[in-house]
Amino acid sequence: MSNVRLCDVEDIPEDGSAGFVTELGDRKIAVMAIRKNQAVYVYENECPHIGAPLDFMPGQFLSHDKEYIICSTHAALFKIETGECIDGPCHGDHLTQINAEVRDGSVYLNA
Repeated sequence: MSNVRLCDVEDIPEDGSAGFVTELGDRKIAVMAIRKNQAVYVYENECPHIGAPLDFMPGQFLSHDKEYIICSTHAALFKIETGECIDGPCHGDHLTQINAEVRDGSVYLNA
């Protein structure tokens, strides 16, 4: 297992989100990172319903109240902490979570 440095924690606004493209294993993927309550959650930037990117503007993944991840295509809502879809056409499905850890002010992905 290898660690891939994604970004500095400060690159993700507190109670906000950011988008990145990174190499993970042998593939290049688009990911979203959400920072909430001093934790960082990382998911593939791909809706489980149709595979479209979720951000409605680059790096913008959260609902207006910043309580949920929202899909720009169908307005599906996902829990930030688990990636579970709680409303929309993919209800009950989950975003693909990527194991991440914060170390020395940086976010690392475990590939």
